[in-house]
Amino acid sequence: MRKTGKTLVLAAVAAVAAGMTSPALAATARHEPVSRSAAAFASGSGRSVVDWNRELITILGTPGAQPATVHPTRSFAILQAAEYDAVTSITRAAPSYRFRVPAPRGARPDAAADQAAHDVLAALYPALKAGPDQLLAGELAAIPDSRGKQQGIRVGEIAAKRLIGLRSSDGSAATPPPFIAGTKPGDYRPTPPKFPAPVFTNWGSVTPFVLGSGRQFRPAPPPPITSATYARALNQVKRLGQDSSTTRTADETTLAKFWGAAPIWNVWNQIAQNLALTRHATLEQTVTVFANLDLTLADATIGLYDAKYHYLVWRPVTAIQEGSTAGNPRIIGDPGWNPLAVTAPDPSYPGAHATISQAAATVLSAFYGDHQRLTVSSDADPGVTRTFGSFQAAANEATLSRIFAGQHTIIDLVAGQQLGHHVADFVLQHLGSAPAHAR
Repeated sequence: MRKTGKTLVLAAVAAVAAGMTSPALAATARHEPVSRSAAAFASGSGRSVVDWNRELITILGTPGAQPATVHPTRSFAILQAAEYDAVTSITRAAPSYRFRVPAPRGARPDAAADQAAHDVLAALYPALKAGPDQLLAGELAAIPDSRGKQQGIRVGEIAAKRLIGLRSSDGSAATPPPFIAGTKPGDYRPTPPKFPAPVFTNWGSVTPFVLGSGRQFRPAPPPPITSATYARALNQVKRLGQDSSTTRTADETTLAKFWGAAPIWNVWNQIAQNLALTRHATLEQTVTVFANLDLTLADATIGLYDAKYHYLVWRPVTAIQEGSTAGNPRIIGDPGWNPLAVTAPDPSYPGAHATISQAAATVLSAFYGDHQRLTVSSDADPGVTRTFGSFQAAANEATLSRIFAGQHTIIDLVAGQQLGHHVADFVLQHLGSAPAHAR
């Protein structure tokens, strides 16, 4: 197993201890991009996989489309797993994720992927079926009519039906129990300005896609709020994360807003989309990368909510405003303190951006190599782009942005990076389609 995550955590802690405003954003491990035989990639372009991934992001942007208690990463994972199983059932280039559908020799894997993707989105979002219907018609029209095309369509239908059936009893539809906030110092409670009810309170108990359970890589307990470590971390957020901070630089303000402008799982899927298109990736390459990415992000999300609601740590805005109750002389309360960004309605430990970004960077580095120059843009803020020399540099900036936004302490972020790294390594080792160096 690679040591990237541990190295990053140690670097972040050392930077904070040294009083640095922003820990260094360099990658810390090297791996060569994976190579595969040309024979394994003989069935067309991966552009259609990108089209379906974009279609899901479009659906998720429709108000009311996503059930409020179902996390969007579940939909990404089901979509990409269905496409992956449909394709590998035909190509047999790699083991399937869950199902190997019987497929005639001449079946078209591109038709199978398109049909599987359509059927998943139609099943998950029946009220918005018109969009997937239209996309499917266009994708299939580009494939010459043949018996192999029809055989591929049938394989896709079966793969999607089996994946939807498998996930129908995963616990995602359960009604979360009412949340009762704690009253002791350090206990999570709803946050200002609107004090919304917590979200995804039972998501840690949803059946993972690859992990054995949501608690498999649960982080160790955070330091107590009475400790010097916690005070140092909280005071850093107090200085850098306030809405009116004069310590935070203009660029740190920009990056805090940039990484908070869109759901972080969307951003990493869009990074993967751009890589597939610019590299003219094949169908097999693309379904493999997206399956590893989104199965990892789904399980990392289950793991982070397991930890959030196990430890129930209050958010920095609560800790700073009520600092006089912490029993820590190093913390001075400020009832008028407010963060740069509105605080998300869930507990603080571990950080979601850190977990998701580290998980994504670990997966993408495994397939493309660590040193990959990339430019990241946001649909929510099209006028701003960020450029990086590696996936890890992008993940580090996304992680640290939550300090500048006033959302998390470095303690939350270190735990999140560790969790994301562990989940990604596990998925890469167990999915069966991972690069050889990641096994």
